[in-house]
Amino acid sequence: MSRRVVVTGVGLLCPVGIGTEEVWKAIQAGKNGIGKITCFDPTAFACHIAGEVHGFEPGLYIEKKEIKKMGRFIHFGVAASEFALKASGLKVDESNEEQVGVYIGSGIGGFDVIEREYTEFLKHGPRRISPFFIPATIINLASGHVSIRTGAKGPNSAVATACTTGAHAIGDSFRIIQRGDADAMICGGAEACITPMGIGGFGAMRALSTRNIAPEEACRPWDKDRDGFVVGEGAGILILEELEFAKRRGAPIVAEMIGYGMSSDAHHVTAPAENGDGAYRVMKYALRDAKIDPSAIDYINAHGTSTEIGDRMETVAIKRCFGEHAYRVAVSSTKSMTGHLLGGAGGLEAGIAVLAIRDQMAPPTINHHAPDPLCDLDYVPNHVRPMKIDYALSNSFGFGGTNGAVVFKRYTE
Repeated sequence: MSRRVVVTGVGLLCPVGIGTEEVWKAIQAGKNGIGKITCFDPTAFACHIAGEVHGFEPGLYIEKKEIKKMGRFIHFGVAASEFALKASGLKVDESNEEQVGVYIGSGIGGFDVIEREYTEFLKHGPRRISPFFIPATIINLASGHVSIRTGAKGPNSAVATACTTGAHAIGDSFRIIQRGDADAMICGGAEACITPMGIGGFGAMRALSTRNIAPEEACRPWDKDRDGFVVGEGAGILILEELEFAKRRGAPIVAEMIGYGMSSDAHHVTAPAENGDGAYRVMKYALRDAKIDPSAIDYINAHGTSTEIGDRMETVAIKRCFGEHAYRVAVSSTKSMTGHLLGGAGGLEAGIAVLAIRDQMAPPTINHHAPDPLCDLDYVPNHVRPMKIDYALSNSFGFGGTNGAVVFKRYTE
C-alpha cells in the first residue's frame, strides 16, 4: 500500500524569525541572521559569530514549571510544532489520536544542559545534578514532549543523523504514512548547540567561519571568499497527512510530498567524497521514488554550507544528477541567512522549499558576490526570484556520510 501524502502545516523558528510567516518573509527579503555570539563570551574562541534566535520566550509556548525540564532544542521543537499545528488546523482528539504520530530529531540534543549540569557537578558534586538532567538532554524528548502535549498516540520516534536529521525525520514520516502506520505525522528537526563546547568543538575542526568583524557576510555559499560555515539554531516542523485524511477534515494543503531518498558516502567521518557520489545518488533515489524526470525539478534548496569542499561537491553532484538541466534549475542556500541548524536544518529547509512552491518564489543565496569558478550553477544570487515552481527538492548531508533528499510538488487533485 502506498498512499498520497500532503503537507498541511509548516512551523519555522530560526535566526531570522520566530514563526513561519515571519521567517518566510525574512528569507524572501534576504535578511541576515548571523551576528556576534551573545549567549556566552566568545573572546577565547577563534569564532565569535553564530546564528542565534533572539527574543525567544519559551513561556509563550510552555508552562513555566515545564520549561526547566527541557533543553533549549526541546523548547524550539515544541514551539515550531505549535506553529505547524496551528497552520494546519489539526486537532488531536479521541477520534484520531492513534493515527497521529510525532517524529522530531536532533543532531546533538541538549548540549546546553549537559554543559550546565557538568559545571554544577564539578563545583558541588553529584547531589547538585538536576533530576531533569537526562530527560532534558536526550534526543527523543522533543518528540516525547510534543506527543504528551498534543495527545498524539501514534508512532513516536526520533532520529539523530547529524545534519541530515530533519530530512530523515520527514522522509521516515512520509514512509510511515504511505504504508498506513499513521494518517498524520508531526515531523522535523530541532537544534540548539551554540554553547562553548559546541562552538569550541567545531572550531577545533577548523570548520567555522572566523569573519568576526563582518558576521553578516560570513556565510557565503559558493562564493570564492568563503571561509567556513556558521552554526545556527532553531527548528523546522512539517505536518504531513494522508491525502484523504486531510481532505475529510478540510485541511489547507500547501504541497504534496512525493519522494524521499537516502544514501551513504561510505567515505569519511566528516568530509564528503569530492566526486559527490553520495549526494548524486541520494538525489537520484529521491527522484526515482517520486517517479519524475530530473528535468521536472524547478528549485533545489541545497545543503550549501559555505565550505569549499561541501559546496564544490554538491555542485558536481547536481551536475551529474541533472545533466544540462542543472544549469536551468534554481539552486539556493538559505543557510546564507540562517546559518547551519545542523539537525534542524533539514526541517527548516524542507519547510522553506514547501513555501517556495506555495508562493512561487525561489529564495536567494545572499553574500554571493565573487563566485567560485568551480561552482557555476544558478544560485539565485542575493535577491528572491518570482518563478514557476511545480517541483522542489531539498538536500541534506551529514557527518558519517549520511544523506537525505526530499521532493515536493504543487498539489493538484
